[in-house]
Amino acid sequence: MTAEIICVGTEILLGNIVNTNAAYLSERLAALGISVFFETTVGDNPERLEQVVHQGLERSDILILSGGLGPTKDDLTKEIAARACGQKLKEDKEAMRRLKEYFSSTRLPMTENNLKQAMVPENCTVLYNENGTAPGMVIHEERGKEVILLPGPPSELIPMFHHQVEPILQKLRPGVLFSKVIKIDCMGESSVETEILDLIEKQSNPTVAPYAKLGEVHLRVTANADTMEEAKELVKPMVMELRRRFGNKIYTEEEDITLEEVLVESLAEKKYTIAAAESCTGGMFTGRLVNVPGASDVLNESFITYSNEAKMKYLGVKEETLNTVGAVSEETAVQMAEGAAKAADADVGVGITGLAGPGGATEDKKPGLVYIGVCVHGKTKVKKYQLKGDRQKVRQVTVSRAMTMVRLALCEE
Repeated sequence: MTAEIICVGTEILLGNIVNTNAAYLSERLAALGISVFFETTVGDNPERLEQVVHQGLERSDILILSGGLGPTKDDLTKEIAARACGQKLKEDKEAMRRLKEYFSSTRLPMTENNLKQAMVPENCTVLYNENGTAPGMVIHEERGKEVILLPGPPSELIPMFHHQVEPILQKLRPGVLFSKVIKIDCMGESSVETEILDLIEKQSNPTVAPYAKLGEVHLRVTANADTMEEAKELVKPMVMELRRRFGNKIYTEEEDITLEEVLVESLAEKKYTIAAAESCTGGMFTGRLVNVPGASDVLNESFITYSNEAKMKYLGVKEETLNTVGAVSEETAVQMAEGAAKAADADVGVGITGLAGPGGATEDKKPGLVYIGVCVHGKTKVKKYQLKGDRQKVRQVTVSRAMTMVRLALCEE
């Protein structure tokens, strides 16, 4: 079974927005065992859009279109897709009810053009939108192909696909598919793939595939069988082998669990508190922690010490250290970590200093140079990283590396 992704919107072609929908849909379809052979972005042009849809219907079993379902004149995805499938539009009473209810509750004026959002193709399954006004739909084409229309905003597309489209796609596939994720935070994608290359090459059911994330690598193990129980049994040996190979480099096997959630849970279990001293990351480490419910149980305070004066004033970093080896150094990271733990009376202290770039770089200290210190009950470890990417990426990856260092230090406690 093959699928094709068509993202609609001139703003995508112009680079005004980043097309995250295509990445999300591709990953989810792969997890469902559906092959994606083509991915197209087309502007708000009816002729070109219709050409792309007709082309997709000839070569793919499933078409998934995102965007162009709004009320304005250039929102033509539904109309073009319906025409390509030989169907007319009709009013859906439930969609109309929801539309009127939305405008009534928000006290916004419901203009005439909004009414078209309640129009749907004759032969389709309507996907009612719990996060916006435009419903999605699955058009059932006469040759047995499915054309799935989804709203463009990710906040609407993602929950609609997850809760409504995935169950439909599961039924279209022969047999039952079961998928399990293994999340690794200590290795890069190429290193992980090298470790499992034999498994990738030899296994067909279940399959294992690596996916690179920012500062992480996820392994997805997928099996197809006649029943869910059989599929789960097929996955078990592969998961056990991955556990054997990667050990504590695996931080979770849960789909929706993040690294910061694991970290907060680990600290809470040990009844430890944590404090961070951040320079180049400017509070991002602490920010990710406080995204987790219950973070207040483990985090009392942290410090953003961007200047040398702040490092000395709040953390007790020695002036001599700053004058000799500099703010971006192993010694400074150690003193920041220990100073944060002492100042906050915390069990764990984290010190992060580096050059996110491009300012401040020298011949010896290139952009992306980062030092991270982690102090647990007075025992401090420090690591040096030379990261690549722009300023934002360096900061984000630095935070992930710091969280990994804390997690592994807690494992040793």
